[in-house]
Amino acid sequence: MRIVHTSDWHLGRTFHGVELLADQRRALTHLAELVAAESADAVIVAGDVYDRSVPSADAVRVYDEGLAEIAAAGAQIVVTSGNHDSPTRLGAGSGFAAAGGLHLRTSIADIDRPVVLSDAHGDVAIYGIPYLEPDTARRHLGVESVGGHTAVLGAAMTRVRTDLAARRTRSVVVAHAFVSGAAASGSERSISVGGVETVPAETFSGADYVALGHLHSPQRVTDTVRYSGSLLPYSFGERTHRKAALVIDLDADGVSAVRAHELPVVRELSSLTGVLGDLLTDEQYDAAQDHYVEVTLTDPVRPTDAMRRLRERFPFAVHVQWERPHSGSGVDYRSRVRGRTDAEIVASFIADVRDEPTKGERVLLERALRAVVGEPESDAAELTLFDIEAIVAESA
Repeated sequence: MRIVHTSDWHLGRTFHGVELLADQRRALTHLAELVAAESADAVIVAGDVYDRSVPSADAVRVYDEGLAEIAAAGAQIVVTSGNHDSPTRLGAGSGFAAAGGLHLRTSIADIDRPVVLSDAHGDVAIYGIPYLEPDTARRHLGVESVGGHTAVLGAAMTRVRTDLAARRTRSVVVAHAFVSGAAASGSERSISVGGVETVPAETFSGADYVALGHLHSPQRVTDTVRYSGSLLPYSFGERTHRKAALVIDLDADGVSAVRAHELPVVRELSSLTGVLGDLLTDEQYDAAQDHYVEVTLTDPVRPTDAMRRLRERFPFAVHVQWERPHSGSGVDYRSRVRGRTDAEIVASFIADVRDEPTKGERVLLERALRAVVGEPESDAAELTLFDIEAIVAESA
């Protein structure tokens, strides 16, 4: 039997405010093409189908179209819910969906009710464990002590092993969890409860293969306990990831091979650093013009209207920040302000976030500070119309 393991579609997610549904739709088409090319018997989705518990209508449409393509490619589909999903909404109509080859496992009651598929070597039982929130799941699983994710997943696997012992067949467990030995990428939502977030890989002992979701980079915990990673990169920290789906082959004795199949890149990510003028003209940045781009500007003075100007060359620029060159002095804040006047501290702040205030701006700052501390108006120099005009001209 051949199974394609995927997870963390996060349909409906935005990337720095940019809508990703078109990219996600293309990625699901690539996944369906992989299913057809590999003649896969089943596709596993290990949680976080959606990015929020109440998905938008457009996200549901992309989900429906993606499932239809995968089913048309010839595969049964097994889906579990993750910490971003609403188990009730995702699992709606599960009884009817199963007749069409979509098997939804989103409730604790279904943990020991596997999806049973058959090949020339017999049955394969696929157990779906939805994301289990420890505080609520432990009561349904009969866990009396507070043991975090390890306790509730251990209780869930006890149910799985009990059912499996009666079947004596090959097995696959699908779960959404943070397993010890794996590494987060930074774009995952924390599932820690009381500081207990990770579970040991031994929790899942007894299964021939464990298909995990939650972490966004493809990675191996053990030979048969693996993360497929997310469908797309969802942070610039993932720009070096090669997104993949895992292809698992089962023979008569269990897992015979696990292969990572890289998914085509829908749109690459680039992090650029430099002065605005160079970024807008230098040929070395040509390759990033069609990428999602984040930019760190290093101009001595903060450029105005930087994002608009950057998007003229990089239409998919999504984030820009300014780092003043050599701004780090290594001196703590108390030492920096000791012995300085209020006007000097305010001027230093303006220099840090923009550039050095002009002479005219310093006059305005002095006048404003005198007003704040309540100095008599006669102590503050009056500004004539000529003074104001000179200050405006200097600032311009």
